[in-house]
Amino acid sequence: MIKDLPENNVKDIAVAVALESENAESKTWHVYLINLKKEAIENVLITSKGYGEKNGEPVKTSTLRHMFPIVAKGSYKQIELIDEQTFGLNNEYWVSYYIGTQIYDKKFIFLPESIVDSNFIKLPVVNKPGVMIL
Repeated sequence: MIKDLPENNVKDIAVAVALESENAESKTWHVYLINLKKEAIENVLITSKGYGEKNGEPVKTSTLRHMFPIVAKGSYKQIELIDEQTFGLNNEYWVSYYIGTQIYDKKFIFLPESIVDSNFIKLPVVNKPGVMIL
């Protein structure tokens, strides 16, 4: 039964959208997985997708899958590029990983219009401006 499963709380793992570069014509954005733990995480699987409404019509992006064999302690991995046009959608990142034989998973969702300058911080480890969900 579900109540018999151990409660594996995800802590010290973050997903962040960072501004990589900008010029007069465009901005480049990347999504990162940040491991703030004092130990490595292994067999990291991330699915990403966008969904919501645009002009009153339902919109869904493709579901993408990413895999990293290991993410060292206090480090990060680039998950993907993200297009500014998707910032008006829910951008979901479902992260699953192992520590030893224990599996952990958590869903990180950037809500529409949450990736804006007023929400920017200096991202830990990545050292770039962006928005982070911990």
